[in-house]
Amino acid sequence: MRRGGFFTFFIILAAITLLLDWYIYSGLRTWASDWQPRWRFILTWGYIILSLAVTATFLFAILYVDMSHGMSHFHSWALSVFLAFFVSKLVFVIVLSLGDLGRFVVGITQNAGRGEHTEPYFPARRKFISELAVLLAAIPFASFFYAMFRGKYDYKVHKHTVYFKELPQAFDGFTITQISDFHAGSVDNPEAMQKGIDLVIAQKSDLFVFTGDMVNNLAEEVAPFINRLSKIKAQYGQYSVLGNHDYGDYIQWDSQKAKEENLEQLKKHHKAMGFRLLRDEAIPLEKDGEKIYLLGVENWGHGFVQKGDLDIALRNVDKDAFKVLLSHDPTHWEQKVRYHATPVHLTLSGHTHGAQFGIETEGFRWSPVQYRYLQWAGFATHHNRKLYVNRGFGFLAFSGRLGIWPEITVLTLKRG
Repeated sequence: MRRGGFFTFFIILAAITLLLDWYIYSGLRTWASDWQPRWRFILTWGYIILSLAVTATFLFAILYVDMSHGMSHFHSWALSVFLAFFVSKLVFVIVLSLGDLGRFVVGITQNAGRGEHTEPYFPARRKFISELAVLLAAIPFASFFYAMFRGKYDYKVHKHTVYFKELPQAFDGFTITQISDFHAGSVDNPEAMQKGIDLVIAQKSDLFVFTGDMVNNLAEEVAPFINRLSKIKAQYGQYSVLGNHDYGDYIQWDSQKAKEENLEQLKKHHKAMGFRLLRDEAIPLEKDGEKIYLLGVENWGHGFVQKGDLDIALRNVDKDAFKVLLSHDPTHWEQKVRYHATPVHLTLSGHTHGAQFGIETEGFRWSPVQYRYLQWAGFATHHNRKLYVNRGFGFLAFSGRLGIWPEITVLTLKRG
């Protein structure tokens, strides 16, 4: 969405929420119908004032606060609180409108077949409906605030064993820890984030990989976290690739030179953290006289920057060698990697964040991101080629996570 379209969309959204307030006001009056007038006045007008303040703050953030260097913490929080209110309002209005539709149907039924209108077409609204609307609206409201204050740092370790008959015997049991989408510019609680880094270190895997989007836009965003991230160590090294946000494509630059210098600085930060940045290249990993290859490509994504060149990365790599590829966007695997003439056995991606919102249970999984990405979390397989999509370590825009928690992936490679 272009910048102008972004502004227009949210202005329309703000206008809609103000219309919802009028209807919600009437529902709150019904809910508090048996309250003392003073408390009913405080409830209804207190809600209106609070809702107007949230909407005004949101509009101020997107229209008047500088976004030339991307979303600040203020932008993210203004958006997040606005969304919490907006979704809760929608739930309230849906419940209330269903109740009002029901009482209209009752009114029509009561007057059907009568020669004259003897009953009101809209019987009095039952207080129970307003109570139900408040109760159900409170669920998303509380959930959003949990997502913002706790959920975004509620790290989960996903452990999986992956079997490949082509895996060299020496690498049977080899472990890989993956994180993705750190989004340093969004971190607003470094100490809470440190819990995630500590979990990464605690895995003591043979190899550590990072699959892109270290920053939101600017290399300087990750500078305060270099010392923390540099504590991550693995026997066979720490490797990384770039994601679409790392190129600085989503903000305004004074010049092309400034943009290029930003990327060069980010590369230096990767090095300072001890991460070997792979840019369309392959690294052999040797163990007990046997070898596998770790490949890393620049970002290639459908609808995003397409710099990655798998053919270059595969140069000088034996076609039959076992290969693990780091590629930020899972659409690269969907459209290129799984059909490539040279087999890549395992691809590790990120990018989707799982939309930072959804439902994942033993038998059911849903997120709005599935309408954009076929592979948005976990495994996908095409013949003997596998993809794993990490749900992301950080967050972007919406300052929270609900149902799709931040992920640390631990993969154990097994021969078989």
